[in-house]
Amino acid sequence: YREGDYDLAGFCVGVVERKNIIDGSKIKAGDAVIGLESNGLHSNGFSLVRKVFSERELKKYASELLKPTRIYVKPVLSLLRSNAIKGIAHITGGAFYDKIARILPDNVNARIYKDSWVVPQIFRLIQDKGNIPDKEMYHTFNMGIGMVLIVESKSAKKIISRLSKFNLKARVIGKVIKGKKEVEIV
Repeated sequence: YREGDYDLAGFCVGVVERKNIIDGSKIKAGDAVIGLESNGLHSNGFSLVRKVFSERELKKYASELLKPTRIYVKPVLSLLRSNAIKGIAHITGGAFYDKIARILPDNVNARIYKDSWVVPQIFRLIQDKGNIPDKEMYHTFNMGIGMVLIVESKSAKKIISRLSKFNLKARVIGKVIKGKKEVEIV
């Protein structure tokens, strides 16, 4: 690093009983994909953001770009006790395509309907200013969905209701279909 530069990183480690591990193996065609609302970029895609925006624009949009990442621990823990979650993916680096694919069994795909939620304006601004294709946007940014849960379709409504008690907007954004461990965004 040059003088005056620094790097700040953090991490956490968790422990879970083997019988409670959520590894995606129970995911099957017909399951619902629930998206939990993000509150901004969640610290991903900033290399691209710095290429798209000038220094003046970075300052102009700083309050939006630098919102602290929403943490989903309490709402998700409240759901874990019910054994309702078959798969869980935090939509960070690699976003939809990489993170969701990692939790899928080999015989299914996740189909995400991008019109099932309103993408926050900051993402559209980045996309328009940088002339970035949709696929790259959904591979780099969370596009307003910070976490994905895969659950049985019949449980989706109840789970969304429970999440609302945490002032967290959630909605069904897709479904699991037969496939080859891929994510489709349509």
